[in-house]
Amino acid sequence: MLTTRSLAKAGMHLAAAAAFGVAGLTAAAAETKWDMPTPYGDGNFHTQNIAAFAKDVSNKTGGSLNIQIHSAGSLFKHPEIKNAVRKGLAPIGELLVSRLANEDAVFGVDSVPFLASSYDKAWNLYQASKPALEEKLAEQGLQLLYTVPWPPQGIYAKKEVTKADDLKGLKFRAYNAATERLALLADAVPTQIEVPDIPTAFSTGRVEAMITSPSTGANSKAWDFLTHYHDTQAWLPKNMVIVNKGAFDGLSDAEKAAVLEAAAAAETRGWESSKAETKSKTAILVENGITVVEPSAQLLQDLAAIGETMAADWQEKAGDTGTAILDAYKAN
Repeated sequence: MLTTRSLAKAGMHLAAAAAFGVAGLTAAAAETKWDMPTPYGDGNFHTQNIAAFAKDVSNKTGGSLNIQIHSAGSLFKHPEIKNAVRKGLAPIGELLVSRLANEDAVFGVDSVPFLASSYDKAWNLYQASKPALEEKLAEQGLQLLYTVPWPPQGIYAKKEVTKADDLKGLKFRAYNAATERLALLADAVPTQIEVPDIPTAFSTGRVEAMITSPSTGANSKAWDFLTHYHDTQAWLPKNMVIVNKGAFDGLSDAEKAAVLEAAAAAETRGWESSKAETKSKTAILVENGITVVEPSAQLLQDLAAIGETMAADWQEKAGDTGTAILDAYKAN
């Protein structure tokens, strides 16, 4: 038989249970999950850096914000990622900055050949162009979180190249408008070749030289069809991680701070990882018989002249914003 005292006690337990249930529902409702599409596989150093970023965000927010990575284009393909984030179909995503160069020339500044030919110069160029990048993204409801460069681009050939004239008449791999223009300025013959076709193109004589990163050279086993790699560090194209501004603004102040802190750490870590990638992939080239060449003073001078022409082309397309970026970069 229930006494008044036992009924009161039971009521207290029920109230406590109800309060706990409400608190549990509130906590569950407060948890946010962000799907994040990325273009590259889990073994890629960019994706590995993003995995560390996502873990950092979860830890810093106590699990209130969790990022689910969808790598290798499994959620959205590379060309679709920016618009998916802009439309809110995915709150956050990664893409190659220069993929947006057709929208606005500002996005192509890190792919102007021989404008920033080292990690330090690439960092200075990024700092000079970052305000304009942020402004262009903000116009589309996007926010830049961080960037990470790919390894620098070098010249591969079947012989040592000591001056630009050595490229004259060679069939030179082109894969976009910039590399086609580069080949033409060097009096080479631009030939459109995609990455999967590189080995066959060299083996069959369709192409005799190319400019690409140590990573692509190692991954395509360049030693099977050429002999020399010239470490010109022609440009360091960057990937960027962007977030939908509405999604970011919907976070609590503490969560926003956590995301920004994690992004800053990811940027620092990513730039160092890129340097490590460059070193390890260049070592693989050497181990497999590729002669790695420090560019001659004459070659660097010739390439710098080509770079000045292409920078002027870019500046004309980018207008006053481009001029401001180049002025800020040269002032560093």
